[in-house]
Amino acid sequence: MRQELMSLPKGLAEDVSRNLVMVAQLIDEDPEKAYGYSRVALRLASRVAAVREAAGFAAYATQKYSEALAEFRAARRMSGGVELWPVMADCERGLGRPERALAMAGEPEVQKLDKAGQVEMRLVAAGARRDLGQLDAAIVTLQSPELASSAVHPWTARLRYAYADALLAAGREREAREWFAKALEADKDGATDASDRLAEMDGVEFVDAFDESEDESDEESDESGVVDVELDVDEDDEDDEDEDRDGDKG
Repeated sequence: MRQELMSLPKGLAEDVSRNLVMVAQLIDEDPEKAYGYSRVALRLASRVAAVREAAGFAAYATQKYSEALAEFRAARRMSGGVELWPVMADCERGLGRPERALAMAGEPEVQKLDKAGQVEMRLVAAGARRDLGQLDAAIVTLQSPELASSAVHPWTARLRYAYADALLAAGREREAREWFAKALEADKDGATDASDRLAEMDGVEFVDAFDESEDESDEESDESGVVDVELDVDEDDEDDEDEDRDGDKG
């Protein structure tokens, strides 16, 4: 990306770089803000492939799939690479066109992807099968040497999780639980909610140990109890004093 930006005047390159850094920092926690920064970068340097790619991912993160697809296509034309092929196919899914995503999964570009890209394409294809209601086909699509391997890669947890989720959707709960557990084993960065899914299947419910509203309610109850006790004591003391006075008068 830095090399691509070197084609711009220094001041402009720095401005574009700042906006791209903000896109990278915010895209997970605040996609809308990331999208805003991407639009600024795009306005400044629309002829840089890296900028078009960043704009595509920011649009994708905010579910603007048509816009994302257009940016990815532009980036691909400029760079000539195939790395964006899986996410382009997933944009087709987002646009309600799973058939196109499946067609892309069978194109020669897939063979040019690295292992991570091919796994990503497999995930997209399985998702498209599920979009079409083809659960068994989705399960078969995910069955691969990468799924069977005991080695852990950056994409392993997501692949195992997708397989477990498809099995569960097909009613194969025992197998699903096994693969959610395997996904959790590989998920060192918390990329999935496999632990929550396992807990849900096991009937485990998590309760907040500190409920502020209940705590406040308990405090109010305690305060009310103290007041009542004080009032009772005062009333008893007053009755005793009245009796003493009557005795003195007698």
